[in-house]
Amino acid sequence: MLGAREYMDRALFHAARGRGRTSPNPLVGAVVVSPDGVIVGTGYHERAGEPHAEVRALAEAGARARGATLYCTLEPCCHHGRTGPCVTRIVETGVARVVASVEDPNPLVRGEGFAFLRAHGVHVDVGLGAERAIDLNQPFFTMMREHRPFVILKAATSMDGRIAESPGRRTQLSSAPANRHVHCFRAEVDAIGVGSGTVLIDDPELTARGVYREHPLSRVVFDRSLRTPPSARLHSTGVASPVIIVTTAEAASRADLRKPLEDAGAEIEVARDGTFRAALERLAARDIGSLMLEGGAALHCAAWDEGLVDFVSLYVTPHVLGTAGVELLPGRSFSTSALHNRVVAPLGPDVLIEGYVHRPC
Repeated sequence: MLGAREYMDRALFHAARGRGRTSPNPLVGAVVVSPDGVIVGTGYHERAGEPHAEVRALAEAGARARGATLYCTLEPCCHHGRTGPCVTRIVETGVARVVASVEDPNPLVRGEGFAFLRAHGVHVDVGLGAERAIDLNQPFFTMMREHRPFVILKAATSMDGRIAESPGRRTQLSSAPANRHVHCFRAEVDAIGVGSGTVLIDDPELTARGVYREHPLSRVVFDRSLRTPPSARLHSTGVASPVIIVTTAEAASRADLRKPLEDAGAEIEVARDGTFRAALERLAARDIGSLMLEGGAALHCAAWDEGLVDFVSLYVTPHVLGTAGVELLPGRSFSTSALHNRVVAPLGPDVLIEGYVHRPC
C-alpha cells in the first residue's frame, strides 16, 4: 500500500498533464483512494470550461468513491462557473476524507470549499504537497493575489552577461537545442512580450514553432510611441495569434499612428499611467496569466525596476562579447546565484539557468 505522500505525488503528476491548456484556470490533479488503499480513480483538469480534476476522478471511481479519500492538489471549488461546484459532487459520492495541497486563492473560494465539506461531515486535511502545488500554479496564484500576469524574464546571454554585440545590432547567440527548448517553453505561456526596439531590430514572428498549443499565443509589444511598423512580420500571423500593442494614452490618441496598426490587425491597449504594472493590468483583463519577456534590455529593466519580474530563464552561451556588448540589465545588480529554486541544466553547448526572483509564495 502506498502512503499519503505517494498518493499526492500521483495527483501532482496528473495535474502537470494539463500544462499549457488550462489557462486562466489552474493545473489540478486528483486521486481517489479506497479505504483499503487502492487507487480507484484519477483525473486532471484538461482545459478551461471542462470538468474539474475531482469530478473526473470521482466519475472513474463510481460507487467505489463511498468512504474513500480524495487527494487533490487544490481546494475543491464551491461556486458555479463554467462547471458546477466540485464540493457538491464530493459530498454526493460519499467521500469520507479530502486531503488537499493548498487553499484556492480565488476570492470566490478561498477556504469556503473546505468549510462546505467540513459542514457536511467530510474530514479535511490541508498542506500535503503544498510547495509543489503552488510551484505548478505560480501564474494562477499571481493573478489571484496581484491581479497581473506571472512575468518571466527570458534571454540568451554570453558568458559575460551580454545579450547583443552592440546597441541596435541583432545578435544570434543560442544553439539549436536551446532554441527548441524556447519554443517548448513558449507553448506553456499565455503571451510573449517584447519592446518596440526588438521589433525594429529583429523583426521577429514570436511564434511557438514545432510544438502543439491548445490556445493561440498572444504576442505583446510594449511600445510607448507606437513606432511598431504595420509591415512587421508578427502581423502576418495575427489571425492565429493576436498581436497586442500596449502604449500610452498620448500615442493612442493619434489616429495617424494607431489606425495603420489596427488595419494590420493589431489590438491597441492603453496603460493608464504608462507604467509597466499598468500594462500588466491591461493584459490581466484579457485573462493573460503568464507573460514571457524576451527583450530587449529596456523592457527587461522596466519590469525589473518595478519589481515585477517573478522568474528568470537564461540561456547562457559559450560566447564572450566584451564590454561593448549590451548587458542584460544595464546598471542593475543581478546575480543568478540569488535565484530561488535555481535549476542549472545543459542544452547542447549552452547552459540553462533559471529560478524565481522572489521566493515562491
